[in-house]
Amino acid sequence: MFKENYTKIFQGSFIITNRIISELENNNTSPLIKNEIESGRLAGFGVVDSHPISVYVFKDEIEKANNILAQLGIHLIS
Repeated sequence: MFKENYTKIFQGSFIITNRIISELENNNTSPLIKNEIESGRLAGFGVVDSHPISVYVFKDEIEKANNILAQLGIHLIS
């Protein structure tokens, strides 16, 4: 059901991801964040990944999110 409703638009570092999340929320878009480091920490495992955080949006918000990312100079994951 998750894949049917959401699309990953970005995967990257904590700093860039926080900027994207802030811009999406400021433009009335509801991002969903998947943080592999935090998930691993809570489960008692370590995660070694250079791009640990993923940002998802509802499929009907992809165009709006793409425009926001473009303004930031970031390309949507295809």
